[in-house]
Amino acid sequence: MTKLQAINGFKDILPAQIHLWQRLEACATEVCRRFGMREIRTPILEKTELFVRSIGEATDVVEKEMYTFVDKGSTMRPEATASIMRAFIEHGMHVQQPVQRLYTMGAMFRHERPQKGRLRQFHQFDAEIIGPVEPQVDAELIALGQMLFDELGLDVSLELNSLGCPVCRPPFRQNLITRLEAVQDQLCADCQRRLHTNPLRVLDCKKPECRALVADAPAMMESLCPDCDTHFKAVRATLDMLGICYNLNRFMVRGLDYYTRTTFEFITNQLGAQAAVGGGGRYDGLIEDLGGPAVSGIGFAMGMERIVLLMELQQAAAADTDGTDIYLAALGPEALGHCTLLAQLLRKTGVRAAIDYSDRSLKAQMKIANRLQARYTLIVGAQEWEQKEAILRNMQSQEQKPFSLQESAEMQCEQLVDLVRA
Repeated sequence: MTKLQAINGFKDILPAQIHLWQRLEACATEVCRRFGMREIRTPILEKTELFVRSIGEATDVVEKEMYTFVDKGSTMRPEATASIMRAFIEHGMHVQQPVQRLYTMGAMFRHERPQKGRLRQFHQFDAEIIGPVEPQVDAELIALGQMLFDELGLDVSLELNSLGCPVCRPPFRQNLITRLEAVQDQLCADCQRRLHTNPLRVLDCKKPECRALVADAPAMMESLCPDCDTHFKAVRATLDMLGICYNLNRFMVRGLDYYTRTTFEFITNQLGAQAAVGGGGRYDGLIEDLGGPAVSGIGFAMGMERIVLLMELQQAAAADTDGTDIYLAALGPEALGHCTLLAQLLRKTGVRAAIDYSDRSLKAQMKIANRLQARYTLIVGAQEWEQKEAILRNMQSQEQKPFSLQESAEMQCEQLVDLVRA
């Protein structure tokens, strides 16, 4: 009798390894909780049209990798973002709450050549922030990803790029096509096929001969319109302030059509060809293209198999619990900058800190603090910032007392940590 085995590219997770998965899942859940993220779970099977319209008809995923039931018009999900956007639209989640912070973990499916760290059934951790347009939100989501790797004890690097918007990308795209047509005969077969359908993907080809041909090709980050350039500079400035290191990579374009503006990847040098362990970016037009409201979004996904491989290789130490501990109500650019840094420092200590970047009034921000069930709110307005004395409010007793801003942000963080843990 033939011995039955798992299908090629589909792998069992055995008891000897499950503790790593459980630790990864617990750590991801805890970090998301600190950032005010809520879990969502979507079906494995979706209508094929969802992925064609979102990911892009000319992408490798749609053209070659999807598991599709042709007679039923349905596909096993190859990634999580499109499914989350479908659920967001279908259930009118923007009406319930203008800003949605969502995360999910689960199995995805792509018909690829199985190899180490690349399976046909694989698992992703995915985080999305839907609604805000501010560049600080881009940096905050990247900070979430970096914090997860830090808490797991994993050494990764961050690569950053901007893919522009519908204003500046079309002329860049045409300029790139013109440049590539001059060397078309020397490109690999995949790049020749992509040249007119998805030319940006040629920049991301891993074959040495193609990389040499595009070495002096134009860069999107050097062709940004004024709005995109301002946005990208603000993202970088916020990452600098938060102490998150990154490398600019003009060839990093991601593999999905819906990305705009900020794109990023977390990279390791310990898994051979499977260097990317996570990545994502903005998708400001995606929800509207799928029939939803004209709202912005940014998200990223991490390959859980690859992270588990890193955990095994690096022998990372074990990681060390609902509501928000403290809400930072900032009014004015100076106060916002300070509170952005303070929120990151608090989160690094395990404190659940929340902040809004959209310049809402104090009244509106206090409503947010109440909705988040914050235990404390630190109020830093223009006057408080000038006088270096904020207002700390106990949200349960409504008692208020002054909080000095004279000390360093690190000292202020220590005082707030002591307060919420008392």
